[in-house]
Amino acid sequence: MVNAVSTPPTPVLHPGEPIPLDLAEPLPTTADSLAEVQLSLPVEAPTPEPEPISSVTINLAAQDVRMVLREQNEQSQTLTTKLNILFVANGALLTSLSISRLLVSGSLFSLAEVLGFLISFSLLMRAFLPRQVAVTPNLEDHQFLETYLALTARDYQLQMLVNLAETYNANKQRLEDISQSLRYAAYTIWGTTAIMLVHILAIYVTKGAPRFVL
Repeated sequence: MVNAVSTPPTPVLHPGEPIPLDLAEPLPTTADSLAEVQLSLPVEAPTPEPEPISSVTINLAAQDVRMVLREQNEQSQTLTTKLNILFVANGALLTSLSISRLLVSGSLFSLAEVLGFLISFSLLMRAFLPRQVAVTPNLEDHQFLETYLALTARDYQLQMLVNLAETYNANKQRLEDISQSLRYAAYTIWGTTAIMLVHILAIYVTKGAPRFVL
């Protein structure tokens, strides 16, 4: 007689009851399963550290910046020469108007000539009295020695490069203002000279051209 194998009855779970451990799904314990779990995690790439600036590069940059500042100084001297030339031209124009007595003729040309001279002279004075020139290092600062001498050689060079760049930008704006004033002054002097020539021609035509007798 064959004995029947009895199977244990399937337990009935009621809502809210915990699941028995023998019915729960087994957790992955194999090496492959653990590798899959590890590969699924996000991997962050290491951030590369910035390379330090070499002293050779700093010296080359300092030489280039000083060369640009020398060129800026030469540009300033060129503008000063142009300023002197325009002052002489404006003075010669005023002398010509005074000798020819065109300023006191009482016509519209005389008013335009006086206005042109005043505008050109004002522009030249604006170019002659620019803003203060930026200089680095600023020796008027009493904390200069305490601040800069406490730095290392590399930090000192880097700080001086920053100061030279700021000095260039400040002086560049000043030179652009001078150049603009000189340009407008030159146009005004040229226009005033043209008005003076037209005025002389008008007087010549009004009074009649002199007749030469051979």
